[in-house]
Parts: sequence; structure tokens; C-alpha cells
Amino acid sequence: MSTNVDLTERPEYDQVIIDIADYVINYEVKSQEALDTARNCLMDTLGCGFLALKFPECTKHLGPLVQGTSVPNGARVPGTQFILDPVKAAWDIGCIIRWLDFNDTWLAAEWGHPSDNLGGILAIADHLSQVRIAKGETPLSMQQVLESMVKAHEIQGVLALENSFNRVGLCHVLLVRIATTAVVTHLMGGSKEHIMAAVSQAWVDGSALRTYRHAPNAGSRKSWAAGDATSRGVRLADIAMRGEMGIPSVLTAPQWGFYDVSFSHTNKDLKTKPEAQRQFSFQREYGSYVMENILFKLSFPAEFHSQTACEAAVLLHPKVKDKLADISRIELTTHESAIRIISKHGPLANPADRDHCLQYMVAVPLMLGKLNAEHYEDDFHHSNPIIDTLRDKMVVIEDTRYSKEYHDPDKRSIANAIQVFFNDGSCTDKIEVEYPIGHKRRRGEGIPVLEAKFKQNLASRFSAQQTQEIFNLCKNTSELTKMPVNQFMDLLVV
Repeated sequence: MSTNVDLTERPEYDQVIIDIADYVINYEVKSQEALDTARNCLMDTLGCGFLALKFPECTKHLGPLVQGTSVPNGARVPGTQFILDPVKAAWDIGCIIRWLDFNDTWLAAEWGHPSDNLGGILAIADHLSQVRIAKGETPLSMQQVLESMVKAHEIQGVLALENSFNRVGLCHVLLVRIATTAVVTHLMGGSKEHIMAAVSQAWVDGSALRTYRHAPNAGSRKSWAAGDATSRGVRLADIAMRGEMGIPSVLTAPQWGFYDVSFSHTNKDLKTKPEAQRQFSFQREYGSYVMENILFKLSFPAEFHSQTACEAAVLLHPKVKDKLADISRIELTTHESAIRIISKHGPLANPADRDHCLQYMVAVPLMLGKLNAEHYEDDFHHSNPIIDTLRDKMVVIEDTRYSKEYHDPDKRSIANAIQVFFNDGSCTDKIEVEYPIGHKRRRGEGIPVLEAKFKQNLASRFSAQQTQEIFNLCKNTSELTKMPVNQFMDLLVV
């Protein structure tokens, strides 16, 4: 009788998981550019969270699951008075960071927002620092937070470079779960085995459907899904640190593994490919590339594929603002990813639907010369019927050069162009913007805007004195990096 020994022997961990663990443990972040960018990313990400606290639909999700709960050495939620267990604190921090779709972005075969991982990183770092102080030990420093941010960005971003999860119906937040799990387990003092076990559990969580990001189901879950993912990363790290076993071949196991279940069988084009082509491919080794090249949203709280379109619309605003009723056609020239993800026709049901509609995000700045978070709300939309009138006049066209250079590692453009035609036969110039102000190629121009955005967002939540104190600290690299995490979080309590 056959014993099927080969099928029941426990395998080694999948190489993808081994590589992540080795990177988290062994890689030393030496790139000053990456650390400087991480500091700017910290400012921008926290600022997005502070601004989101103005919106009741966001704040209704925050706070302890059981009212009145007291958590010794609990993690703080910036901009609030909540002191929570690290899992719920990570959820809340991640929720406010992502709520307005205004934090950083990574665009490749997959896209996403690597700063979403800050929810888990800050929550566990604050909690661990307080525990260490209670034991008479040294707390974690903000330098360790910045280094963890670099590594989380890198894991999420490198996995996204050549692996399109959206094409098989999966949401990019699963990469937040993977990255948070890895770096948080390391912050907790986990060994390589702990990290591999935790990350394997994160892959088992597997499928995160994108359906809530697309019509007809687009809705507010996309504003808290990343908070849920980074929180899950903290929980899985904790489980692994308690000694829970991992699932070594979670990716490669025939029939039951992630590749067969979630990364190929849901995509007809992939079913017929050789097994090797149904697995992840990698353009580069893990380092600090993603943080160095991250994209900031500096002017518009809008899905990033539309950022350059919004810039072009602002430039056209003076020429069209008094002639909106005379417009016959608006041509939007864009790249394939934007067409597939955010080009929409028909009714838009809610703010989450509108901030992922290319046509809506162009119509508002054509009309007003700006686009703010409030412009997605129901009251604004319903009181400005011209927006839908303009949307109906838009024609979306792909430029294959834009699509090609979007994926080119030496360019990574996010190009859009707009041209407006009028009933009398006249037209505007075709306004083309290839790189948004938050792109690495425009860092010199962009960082002052980032700092102004951060200061304005601080002022939405804190007194003038506290705003200036936090801003000055975050601008001072040497002072910030040596500060204990718990002291930094003390400053962010309202």
C-alpha cells in the first residue's frame, strides 16, 4: 500500500517567504535618501490622518471595541485621546491614514499605498516602548520606525513591480498585510523562524477581493480596508511570537496553495501558462528602491492614476471656467491602468465612488481650479449638476506611449492630457502632464508643498503652539531619529 511519503513530508519554507525574512533581519538601511524620504513620508502620512478626523464617517470607526476599556501601556491613536491595544490601534491609525485617499502611492503592475503599514508599525512601536520603559529597558527610537517604514515600503513595492494582483481580482491591501506582518514581527524581536511563520500565515489569509473598489459595489470599505490589513499584520505577528507554527509551502502547495487557488485559477489567461509563469516574478532584490521612488499626493486627495489629469485640469481652469456651458467635448488622454481602474460612466453613488472616477476628478478642477476632500461629499455633488454634465462630454483615449512609460523602471510616468473643445469649433491647447508634483523627478518642487500640506493638516487638529512644535521636530532629522517612540506619540495626543 502506498504511503504517499512525498506528499506528506513537511517542506521547507517557500523562497519568497525566506527572502522576505532574510531582508527584514539582515538588511541595513544605509541610504540617506531613503531615510529622508521616510521622514517626509511620516509627516505626510500622519497629516492625512489628522485631516481625516474632520469626517464623522471616519471617526465613527475609531476607539475601543468595548467602551471604557483600559489598556496598560496601550498604543495611542494620533490626533485623538484613544489608548488602545496595539491590534485595534493599528486598525484605527491605518483607517485615518487611508480614509481620504491622500497618502503616498506606488504604481507598477500592482499599485497600493505603502504608508498604510505605518498603522501597524506605530502602534506596536508605541506599545513596546512603554513596556520596555516599565521594565527599565530602552524604548524603541524613531530611527527604528523610519527603518521599518523603508522595509515595509520595499516589501510591498517590490512584490507589486511585476505581479498584478488586480488582474486576478485581488486587492492590493493583501500586500499591506504581508509587509506589516514581516516588519512588526521583527520589531517584536522575532527570529527568522518567527517572521517566516507569521508571513506564511499572512499569505494564508489570501484573497482580498477588489469588488468594493469597483462599480456597482464601490464604497467606503476601501477607506478602511488597509487599516484592517495592517491591524491583521500585528495580530499575526503576535500569534507567531507566541509560538504558532507556520505553513511553509503556503504559496507553492499544489491545489491548496496561494498560486493555484488565488493567483492563477481565477484568471483564464494564466490557467494555460507553465507553472513557473503562474508564480511571482521579481524585477529586483529588496533594498531601499521603493521608498526612494515613492509617489506623494501633494495637491489632490484623488486616486493616483488621475493626479496628472487633475494638474492639467487646474491649468485649464482659467481658460474654461466662464465657458463651461459652451463645451462640446473633453478629450482625456491617459494610460491603460487608469482606463481599467477609474474610468466610469453613469451615476456615482457615494464619495468613495467619486474619488475613484477619472471623469469626476477632472470635472471639479475644470470648474473650480481645485479639488478637495469635501468635493466628493453628497451635498457638494448634488448641488453642482454641471459636474455630471461635464462627465457626459468626456471621451477617454489611451496613448500607448503613456501605458508603456508607466511601466518603464527608468521613467515610471503617470501621464495624462486634457483638451477641451467648444460649440463654436474652437478648442484649448492640449495640456499634458507626465509626472505629478509628488514624483521623484519633481522632489525639489514637491517637498515644500509636502511640508505646507503637513503643517496645514496639523493645524486642523492641534493648537498653533503644538502644531509648530510637532512640525519643527519632524523637520529636524537628528532630533527626530533619536527620540523615543513613546515621547513622539505623546506629542500627538489631542
